[in-house]
Amino acid sequence: MYKHIIWDFDGTLFDTYPVMAGTFKETLVSHGIEEPVEEIMKHMKVSMTTALNHYEKKYGVGKEFVAAYDSRRKEVEFDLSKPFEGIVELCKYVHETDRRNYLYTHRGGSSIKMLENYGLAGYFTDFITSDHGFERKPSPDAIQHLIHTHRIDHSDAIMIGDRDLDLLSGKNAGISSCLFTDEKVENPHADYVVTSVEELYKII
Repeated sequence: MYKHIIWDFDGTLFDTYPVMAGTFKETLVSHGIEEPVEEIMKHMKVSMTTALNHYEKKYGVGKEFVAAYDSRRKEVEFDLSKPFEGIVELCKYVHETDRRNYLYTHRGGSSIKMLENYGLAGYFTDFITSDHGFERKPSPDAIQHLIHTHRIDHSDAIMIGDRDLDLLSGKNAGISSCLFTDEKVENPHADYVVTSVEELYKII
């Protein structure tokens, strides 16, 4: 049983990819470009930078496109983005069993606001967002900051995320890692691979 659970946000705590990919597709369409939403999501699940670089090379989209996408996403994500089923109860369970949840995301303050919106923020001990200025994943800097600040024993901590970047940030910091994904796959960076919130109870 882990005492300190560090969560990614998009695709881990909240099912935001459908909203993000749908908004991205809408923005492409407004620029006269048609792309399957599944293809967009595939690139986003590597990283947003990967998706933007792909479509910049393919279609030449640039700063104007990014600004339009960000604006539209911010308009709709609070109403459309929701936590995965069972996540609220799981985070509450961790909190009520005298253990700690932490957030580590590349998002800004919007992640905390969405946690607050669903009554989740009170179950978290600390939050690391892009506003803190740490080097991006897979750098271990943010996790090492949490370890130092909260005096965490490495063996008691686990990083849970849906991408290799999340897993590697955990491994690079010397803690365990868990891949939260749609289907069972082998991953060299993951100590655990789960496909449901129910499976997470067995691990943490």
